[in-house]
Amino acid sequence: MSNPGLEGRKVLVVEDESLVAMLLETMLEDMGCTIFGTAARVEDALELVAGDTAPDVALLDVNVAGQTVYPVAEALDRKGVPLVFSTGYGQGGLAEDWAGRPTVQKPYTEAMIRDALMRVLDVRYA
Repeated sequence: MSNPGLEGRKVLVVEDESLVAMLLETMLEDMGCTIFGTAARVEDALELVAGDTAPDVALLDVNVAGQTVYPVAEALDRKGVPLVFSTGYGQGGLAEDWAGRPTVQKPYTEAMIRDALMRVLDVRYA
């Protein structure tokens, strides 16, 4: 179900599990979001965010193909892009420098993703 506060928002998805990435894309599209890009590797995500355009928000799996996603988070943070981390360990899965940042714990639901996105985008429910 589309949400007016998320309608048209460009979302970067960094997730190495292809089924999870596809599920996330479907959830986001159902919310009215646009997929800015999907990356299964840190290097690919860095390429996506290196240009002049930036997503409105990013969903970042903490562990991507054996690497931490923090270089991508740093690049997005420098551009002022709000982030939501996803991890099977919840807040405890974040490095100290990123502690307290918005996090959804796997397995997550569409409602959890929607709520986290609306929180970081500071969008109110319609």
